[in-house]
Amino acid sequence: MDFMNNISKGEVGEREHAQFVRFSKGKFDGRAALSLQRGDKIKLGGSFEYANDFCFLTSQLGEVKFSGIIMSKEDLGFPGKKKAGLFVADVAGLDTSKIKEIKERVYCMLLDGEGEGISLKMKQKLPKPGKSGELKIDDKFCILETDLKYWNQIKAFFNLPETKKAKIHHSIIVESIVLPQGEKDPEKLRLNSKRKGKIQKKITIDKVEKVETFDFEA
Repeated sequence: MDFMNNISKGEVGEREHAQFVRFSKGKFDGRAALSLQRGDKIKLGGSFEYANDFCFLTSQLGEVKFSGIIMSKEDLGFPGKKKAGLFVADVAGLDTSKIKEIKERVYCMLLDGEGEGISLKMKQKLPKPGKSGELKIDDKFCILETDLKYWNQIKAFFNLPETKKAKIHHSIIVESIVLPQGEKDPEKLRLNSKRKGKIQKKITIDKVEKVETFDFEA
């Protein structure tokens, strides 16, 4: 499943934690946005928070070749450079097996992918906060278009209902920041501290909206 559904079930690992490194205390609306349209094809859009999940999902659908930017806390063996505590690599021609191999070790994957009946397009730079610390929400940062035969896999991955049109976004309320004990290095403190609070999930299915709220620590 995608990282938000994992967090709602209390299943928090490195890829879930990585989503919250940027957050200070406060309320952040309109995050982790998804949009679905299902007609002759499936078109799924997502904000930048879903970049890794779109790559993970695409690697599960079929044989796909990926290219773009990979960021990681550790050196994964790709040519690149280190920036702001992360290894940054520009890659090309990665197959699905390589994505599956590194998926638990990456911080962020900004990758395009092409396969039979599968097209993944993604912007190549993470958005920067505005002056107020807020972001202009872009649910087309990632675009996945596929044949209809992949619907059941996509539906299960994002825990979607049987629908032709849906929109989902989240409000993240960070109430406290849990620092790693004994750590002094500022960069490691930033990358390894946990955020704790509540998440409100707003779902619109066929023009009917509902809100779910759950606690989180990641």
